[in-house]
Amino acid sequence: MTDESERGGSGREERTLPRVPDARDDGEAAVPSVDGSAPGRTPDADPEAKLIKYRKRPAKSRSSDSDSPSSCGCGGGCACGLASGGGGESEDSEAVADGGARPTNVDEEGNLRDLTFTEPAAGKSQDVYDDAPDKRVQVPESVELETPGYSIRSEMNDIEESDDKTWFMELDAAVIDEGRCIQCGTCVASCPSDSIGIGDDGLPELVKMCTGCSLCWDFCPRGGLRYERQWKITGGDDNVKGAGDPITEFSAKVEEEWRENSQDGGVVTSVLIHLLEAGEIDGALVATESEDEAWKAESFLATTPEELIANAGSFYNQTMALGNLDMDQWEEKLPDKPPEDLSLALVGTPCEIEGIRALQDFEWEYASQEDGVRAIDYTIALMCTKNFNYHRLVGEQLAEKRDLPPDDIGKLDVLDGKMMAYGHDGEMILEEDVEAFHDAALKGCDECADFTGYCADITVGSVGSADEYSSVIVRTETGLDAWELTEPDLDHHDLEDRSAVGGLQSWDKKKAFESLERPFDPDAPRFIEYAEHAANYGTTLRAHESDH
Repeated sequence: MTDESERGGSGREERTLPRVPDARDDGEAAVPSVDGSAPGRTPDADPEAKLIKYRKRPAKSRSSDSDSPSSCGCGGGCACGLASGGGGESEDSEAVADGGARPTNVDEEGNLRDLTFTEPAAGKSQDVYDDAPDKRVQVPESVELETPGYSIRSEMNDIEESDDKTWFMELDAAVIDEGRCIQCGTCVASCPSDSIGIGDDGLPELVKMCTGCSLCWDFCPRGGLRYERQWKITGGDDNVKGAGDPITEFSAKVEEEWRENSQDGGVVTSVLIHLLEAGEIDGALVATESEDEAWKAESFLATTPEELIANAGSFYNQTMALGNLDMDQWEEKLPDKPPEDLSLALVGTPCEIEGIRALQDFEWEYASQEDGVRAIDYTIALMCTKNFNYHRLVGEQLAEKRDLPPDDIGKLDVLDGKMMAYGHDGEMILEEDVEAFHDAALKGCDECADFTGYCADITVGSVGSADEYSSVIVRTETGLDAWELTEPDLDHHDLEDRSAVGGLQSWDKKKAFESLERPFDPDAPRFIEYAEHAANYGTTLRAHESDH
């Protein structure tokens, strides 16, 4: 052991180190006592302790000796030692702490080099970690921090929820996850909080918090909307029999040269052009081909005859048309007038027309796409037995299985139970039973009994008419007005084969009855409760509480 005399003889266990002193104006530093007390106090000072002196270094100009080879460029005020001849200590020099390696952008004399920057790699993630971005880190052992499911709602509050409240998660469980979504977009248009968007797969998805308003469920033609009830509401009691309740029916075709690129007789495009030129509409929501993927349909608002002609023809995948009724999306194409004064036409499949008709029967000032819903004044339905998933039809069935790249296809058609593809010169390059493409069809189409679009103002298709003619069924007074505008410029006559239309309608209805797992009942209430649907389809009740 060491006695006190060997430790300085002061009688203390240990000495605290002096703190860094403050400099005085005369260049001398205030000197603390060796025991660490403040300057100016000398309590119990050790008479044998040697005081430590600090000298304030004289300031030098930054620019002085800047050109001298012995200068580091800082004017000598950094105590680097270069000004005194290369690092040797002088009377005025002071020690410099080792701060590690010299920065790469500073040369050996301390001067800043020219800076260079590395451009980030294009098209690559800048994430330096391989882990998932949502991976939790530094979680203590035995602690589980999994993201809670929807059931957390009931755990966080004790508010009793209304029994008739239906969430998007219910629609997701009963329709979308089950592959029954027909991609009409009605759920997107009905959502008042703009919480439903369209995913990369073309299906509806939740993009914001669901408020549980039930509207997406109520208006879904494969969910809460009893679509067969729509026929009675929009067209009368006879609309569940045969080919519907038409005012008049024709076989017609356009005589202009542009019909060459249209589908069948080109009647849909002609009707829209006449409505536009007469000032009856400001535009028409139609399908256009994607700029990125051949034969993939996307929604497009045509506002000129030239745009309508350029987009004539049919596609065999859905565009989520009713999910594109947000007028802000088309603001640059629309005239500068109040939203309530806008007038549009909608061309769509029967299920899309069912959806827009149902939405128009109810008014909510807070609906996110209400202006677009109200702007639809004319509806044209395309005869339809089924539609297809784009990637499964064009990618798998045509390109992969039949070695038919989409860029080689000039026209696609489904007629007389055949899938037909034509080249760009009009030659037929594929003719095959449409049933061979069943795996590419939307599963929800099997449940549809509305081949002829009962709810539309006008229905147009190819069944019942000769080649190059379109079959036209006028169903409403609004449709009749549109037809009378167009009729003088058409080659037309009475519908050639009503039995063909009625026969295919009956076949389509029979297929629907075989696929529907709920009763087909035009006299039942328009909306189907989720619990009733779940009882028929065996889907999860209250999916939002079961961590779906």
